[in-house]
This record gives sequence, structure tokens and C-alpha cells, in this order.
Amino acid sequence: MSGLEWLEALSYLVTIVGLPLAIGVFVYDRHRDRQTDEEEIFLRLSDEYADFMRLVIDNADLHLLSPAVKGELNEDQLERKRALFAILVSLFERAYVLVYEDDMSRQQARLWQSWADYMHEWCLREDFRAALPALLQGEDPAFVATISRIAAMSVRNGGDRSLAARRQS
Repeated sequence: MSGLEWLEALSYLVTIVGLPLAIGVFVYDRHRDRQTDEEEIFLRLSDEYADFMRLVIDNADLHLLSPAVKGELNEDQLERKRALFAILVSLFERAYVLVYEDDMSRQQARLWQSWADYMHEWCLREDFRAALPALLQGEDPAFVATISRIAAMSVRNGGDRSLAARRQS
């Protein structure tokens, strides 16, 4: 075989083996990048939720970690509570827009379920459910439908009782 024939044979080999291999590597890398991006988004949202919970702790006088309000709140406390609920709804909407999809992979569904659990836990609070209509004005319609469904389900499943209390009963 001449040098030209060898080069031609090698080009066929590259076309037959190398091209499919390169496509496979490309598809695999894209899948890994997408999964990494999804996990990164989830971690950022989780950090934002942790920051929100620090705000809740800093405003312990509002009793947002207890299932029911203890005593009457003054006007300043009510205003802070409304602001915290607005921050929370904004965070929930961001999580919905960035994480939820109609056709989710197993990994996406796992990430979304933790946010659905947070929403359910907050929707168990009567004061949060009462504030929702005003907080949901102008929000993403699909998000509004989702959190409204979760709130309605929370009422049917026990109102102000926490998830821990429902699991014990």
C-alpha cells in the first residue's frame, strides 16, 4: 500500500470510529453540564432559603416557626410578617420557575420535591394561606396554580398542624 492509500484508510477509520465517539462524548458532556447546572441552581436556591430562615430566626417575635400564632401582633410585627411572607413567596416562585418542569427527570423531580415540601409546610399555616391571595397577584400563572393547589391540599390534610405532627398521628 502506498502512503496515499494508508491515509485514505486512516480517514475511513476516523470517520467510522472517531466521529461516533466524538458525538457520544459531546452528548455525555452536555448531559453532565446540564445536571451540574441544575444542582448549582438548587444549591443557590437552598442557600437563599437558609438566608430566609435566618431572617425568620432574627424575627422570632413573629412566631413563624410555631404552627400557630401566639397572641396578637402589633402593627410593626404584622408589617414584618407580611414582608417575610412576600420574600418567601418570591423565593418559592423563583424555585418553581427554575426547577419545575412538566416532564422532569428523576433527579429534577427529587430536587423539586424538596421545594414542594417547603411550600406545603408553609401552607399549613393559616396566616400564610390568608396572605397568599394578595402575595400572588401578578405572579407566574402556573406558579399561582401550583401553590394554590398545595395550599388547598394543606387545608384538607390538617390546617395548622406541622408535617412532623401529622407524621406522628
